[in-house]
Amino acid sequence: MREELSVLIQAQYPLIYLVTFEEERAERTIAALAQQRPQRRMYTWTMTHGMVEYGQEGGAGQQNNTVSPQAAINWTMRQKEPSIFVFKDLHPFKDSPEVTRSLRDAIEGFRGTQKTIVLMSPVQEIPIELEKEVVVLDFRLPNMSELNQVLSAELEKSRTTSITTEGREKLLKAALGLTRDEAEKVFRKSRVMAGQLTEGEVDIVLSEKKQLIRRNGILDYIEEDETIDSVGGLEELKHWLKQRSNAFTERAREYGLPQPKGMLILGVPGCGKSLIAKTTARLWGLPLLRLDMGRVYDGSMVGRSEANLRNALRTAESISPAVLFIDEIDKAFAGSAGSADSDGGTSSRIFGSFLTWMQEKTSPVFVIATANRVERLPSEFLRKGRFDEIFFVDLPNEEERKEIFKIHLGKRRSDIERFDFDQLSKVCEGFSGAEIEQGLISAMYEAFAQGREFTQLDIIAAIRATMPLSKTMSEQVTALRDWARQRARPAASSVAEYQRMEF
Repeated sequence: MREELSVLIQAQYPLIYLVTFEEERAERTIAALAQQRPQRRMYTWTMTHGMVEYGQEGGAGQQNNTVSPQAAINWTMRQKEPSIFVFKDLHPFKDSPEVTRSLRDAIEGFRGTQKTIVLMSPVQEIPIELEKEVVVLDFRLPNMSELNQVLSAELEKSRTTSITTEGREKLLKAALGLTRDEAEKVFRKSRVMAGQLTEGEVDIVLSEKKQLIRRNGILDYIEEDETIDSVGGLEELKHWLKQRSNAFTERAREYGLPQPKGMLILGVPGCGKSLIAKTTARLWGLPLLRLDMGRVYDGSMVGRSEANLRNALRTAESISPAVLFIDEIDKAFAGSAGSADSDGGTSSRIFGSFLTWMQEKTSPVFVIATANRVERLPSEFLRKGRFDEIFFVDLPNEEERKEIFKIHLGKRRSDIERFDFDQLSKVCEGFSGAEIEQGLISAMYEAFAQGREFTQLDIIAAIRATMPLSKTMSEQVTALRDWARQRARPAASSVAEYQRMEF
């Protein structure tokens, strides 16, 4: 990003929009670029102090009568020397015709000069009149090298000398995704809580990262206790995931393997799609982030929804490698094709932005999306290249139902040998994994109410009293199977995955 910003300034671009929360770090970067030849003076503007020359102590560099944004912009046009003018938080004035007109006048006046205006703000809000004139840059969060400088300073303060190279790397990787200020604070917090800063304080650093996700408001940081062994069946899918458990390591890059993009899991509701997504992150040892598309949409302001998505994806990239989980994506993008008539095209723009990000992203963010109604998904979403693989999860077969019963009974009782799993599996033919679990829970409630231990007969009675989804929505299940037979990879190793069942 520094190199790109340098090129734009050297190429005499008159207006640059820098999106960042890190004002101080961004200012230092711009100040360093201002020292390049030809050297430029640097000024910063705020609505509280007006225009001030960078680096001047007290009020020595403050320019009179420049608190008004319009007056400050007009002042920049009167300056003759090569300069960079940094305007902080000018976005609240984006609807002011006077400010917009002054900026357009400045752009015209700066052509062919060594003067540049940099609009610095944590949010991207650009008047439509300036969209063709401005270049937008995202000021990236600190990399490992920059965070290492912060860590070294804190280690010196804590007089820690025993930290290993591996321990330092663990702390730095845990801090990736934090701003420089956030990293300084969390390292200080670790030092205060533990007395010194060591690799053992990685959990404290990670807790700060969780706070970062919570503050985002659109992403959720998910902590899953279940392992992939808690998923019954789906051996083909589990084998595929285990093969890629080291896919984000340097060893994989040296071998010549590309970073995996993601996978789409289609299938019947209640058959373990979401559980697979959650347990994958634990299998790979990566943080799991859930993107709630419902929170992305915000009708309070034009462009806010698109900004929400950009911020969420930027946050996910900043803490990568990570797993990004989007549940029931068919509901999120179902109306994108006709959204011009319903929401002014917001859904269509959101969908387009997400597709572009999926296609062009280079960060190690593995996307796991689940869907129940494949006919609702736009065709662009399913083409090759968006995902590494599309898996279809069908209703469990007889062997898988036995395994599901063993898993759920094993969580609740140690003496599961007293149950006849062959009989239980046959009784619940056509049931999903979630329906099997609910049948077991219903049996336990019945026995608990009578003050006794539940039995095989209780489970059978509860199952026979349940009407499975495969019968109530048989047409949809059949249609989904027909679609997946030629277009998706079976998640189960058995060919019975695609055999049509009679209910």
